[in-house]
Amino acid sequence: MNRRNSLKLIGGSVAGIAGLALVDWKWQIVDRLTHQGFFSFDEERIITAIADTFIPEGHPPILPPPDAKPIGAVSTGTDQFLVKFFEKCLEKEDQDLIKSQLKALKKSGFEDFSQEERENTLMSLKASEDEEQKKFYDLMRSNTIMGFTTVKEVMVDYRGYQVAPGFYRGCADVPADKV
Repeated sequence: MNRRNSLKLIGGSVAGIAGLALVDWKWQIVDRLTHQGFFSFDEERIITAIADTFIPEGHPPILPPPDAKPIGAVSTGTDQFLVKFFEKCLEKEDQDLIKSQLKALKKSGFEDFSQEERENTLMSLKASEDEEQKKFYDLMRSNTIMGFTTVKEVMVDYRGYQVAPGFYRGCADVPADKV
């Protein structure tokens, strides 16, 4: 292969990768500007950060089988479960509580904290004298655990859950003396 064709291929590849990065960046801006839903774009990002803090990637609270891939709350979609659950299943006063606490976490820069700083922030909510902060912590923690432990990846791959234990054999031979 000559050098000119090699340089064209490399240049085209670099331009393609840069173009993909630019398109991804533009889609993030478009998503942020056109986001519709019960929670704002920033509130959903904080919910994702909270779920990732409680159950980080690769450190599930369940002993994994030897051949299982590492999972966490975000990779199993627990954060999206929380968004829908809080929107559709909670009472109005609990929704208002969650929104107000998410606003407070946004002001503190929670989503930009390191894992340890996020853990310390959540533990301070748990130990707070304010009942709203304690209730927020309990809602987030209990529903994150419920959402994570009931997804298919955890139930089937980690716990060995079967929808119908045992097997159905519809066409089984029955000895004549048993009929």
